[in-house]
Amino acid sequence: MACTTDGVAQVWFGRPPGHGHARRSAVDGPADQAAGASGRAGENLGAALGQLAEYFAGQRRAFDLPVDWSGRSAAQRQVLPVLFASAAYGETVTYGALARRAGLADGATVPAARVVGQIMGSNPYPIIVPCHRVVAGDGLGGYSGGSGIEIKRWLLIFEGALPPTLDWDPSGPAAG
Repeated sequence: MACTTDGVAQVWFGRPPGHGHARRSAVDGPADQAAGASGRAGENLGAALGQLAEYFAGQRRAFDLPVDWSGRSAAQRQVLPVLFASAAYGETVTYGALARRAGLADGATVPAARVVGQIMGSNPYPIIVPCHRVVAGDGLGGYSGGSGIEIKRWLLIFEGALPPTLDWDPSGPAAG
């Protein structure tokens, strides 16, 4: 996880981009300061890590963290805050419905729902900005977080949006 003084700047699964250590976290941007830094960025990181721990312990249903939207495309800044504010725990929204909520119109060559899908695939804040709750009209759609669609399925079962499968493991998806 990376935080700036403005809020959460990036969340990733596994090893941080460009780092060899799986448990290292960055502060003040996705660069190279280790977790535990002082100042507002460190406070944001501590709050974010605490809220993620509460979420996975089943004690938190909504994140109330500042998010640093800077450095994001105009389309991301149009759609991701709407998703953050409106997709409740245990609920899903289709790509098309999110496009409408965010005020996206179909383009000449790309449908608005597809634009939303591309934005979900590039969401730099998975879990906190819940792209796993955005689904296709005819199924789950894709998921670029972690090891892919099984992470999305696990999160939706965890939140009660999907019924558990017989092999569902509440401790987390199996490492593939």
